[in-house]
Amino acid sequence: MMSVCKKQSARLSHTIARGNPTVAVLYQALEPPVINGARKPRKPGGYQDSGADIAYTLHKHGVRVHTPSASPNPRVQEGWCFPDTEGGILSAVQQGATHLWANTILFSSHPLQVSEALASSHALSIVGQPPTLVEDFDDKAYLNEQLRKYGSFTLPQSWLIRVTDNISPILASIPRYPVVGKPVRGRGSHGVKLCRDHAELDAHVNALVQESPVVLIEEFLTGEEATITVMPPCAGRDSHWSLPPVTRFNHVDGVAPYNGAVAVTANSRAVTAEEMQDASYGAVMRQCEQVAKLIGATAPIRIDIRRFREGSEFAIFDINMKPNMTGPGRAGREDQASLTALAGAAIGWEYGTLLQHILEGAEPLDRFRNYKNPFARS
Repeated sequence: MMSVCKKQSARLSHTIARGNPTVAVLYQALEPPVINGARKPRKPGGYQDSGADIAYTLHKHGVRVHTPSASPNPRVQEGWCFPDTEGGILSAVQQGATHLWANTILFSSHPLQVSEALASSHALSIVGQPPTLVEDFDDKAYLNEQLRKYGSFTLPQSWLIRVTDNISPILASIPRYPVVGKPVRGRGSHGVKLCRDHAELDAHVNALVQESPVVLIEEFLTGEEATITVMPPCAGRDSHWSLPPVTRFNHVDGVAPYNGAVAVTANSRAVTAEEMQDASYGAVMRQCEQVAKLIGATAPIRIDIRRFREGSEFAIFDINMKPNMTGPGRAGREDQASLTALAGAAIGWEYGTLLQHILEGAEPLDRFRNYKNPFARS
C-alpha cells in the first residue's frame, strides 16, 4: 500500500503542477445564519489556525498560494487566509486565485453560493462541500432521519426534543441511562454532555433549548470510539473511499475532548493492520462510504463511530461536513495533526501530500453551486 501511495503522490504532484493552480484559503469571518431556529457556533479565530497550516504547507510543497499579507509569519495564524466575505473572496480572485479552499462553515446564502460578481469567474474551482449540502446535513436530526429512511445504517437509538415540546413526557420515555444530549447544529464537542440520570438530562436539555430549538438525545455507546475520514472519488477511484480508522481514547466524562483543549495526538491513533483484522472496522467503513456517496460529498467528511459495547459492532453517531484540517509544519505546530491527518499518515501520506490530494478534488464553481439535495426535502 505504501508504494502505491508514493506512486499516486508522484502522479498527483505532476497533475497539480500541470494544472498550475493558484490557491487562496478562506477563513470564517461571517457569522453563520440562524437556520430553522438554530445557529451553528462560530469558532473563535474562524479556523485561521488550520487555514494557516494549509496555506503554509501547500506553499512548501510547491503549490502557488496567494495570501492577504505579502510575507505572513509562520508562527502566527493571521495573514495567511482571506475572509469568506464577498469582498474577501473577490480580493483573492482579483489577485489571481484559481482555487478557493473553503476552510469555513458554509450555508446556502454564503457568497460562494450567491455572489453574482463571483459567477463571472468561469475558471474558478472550489475545495469544500457545496453550501446547500452543508446547510442541510449539518442538521444532525435531519441527516439521521434520512439515513434511517434510505439505507441500512447502524445508528444509536435517539430522541428529538423541540423547544415547543412538552419536554417531561419525552424524557420520561427514555428507558435507560446514561444518554448523550447535544444540539442539532454543533461544532466539535460544544453542548455535548453525558447525562447519567433524568435530573442531569433535564437540566442539560433545558439549557440547550435556550440556544438550539431542537436537541438530539442519543443512547450512550460504551465501547471503543473511532473516526473515519471518507474521501471523494478521485483518479483511480470511481467512488467514495475511506482512510484507515483512527481510534480515540482518554475521554473526559465519556466524551472525546475538543481538539482545541487537548491535541488529538494525545488521545488518538490510527488502527493497526493487526487490529483491522476485526471485520467490524471494514463493515462500518463501507457504511461510512455509503453515507458520503448518498449525500454526494465533494470533499472529505469525517464520521464518528462507536461500539455499542466492547467487542460489538460499531454505530455511526456523528457526521462532520467539515473535518478539522490542522497539521504540522509551521513552527510550534508539531503536535497539531488533525484526525484526518493521522488517518492519512497511516497510508503514507504526510500532511502536505494529504492536502495535495484534497486539492486535486476541487470542483468547478458552477458544479459546486448546482448541487441538489438527493433527498429532495419537501
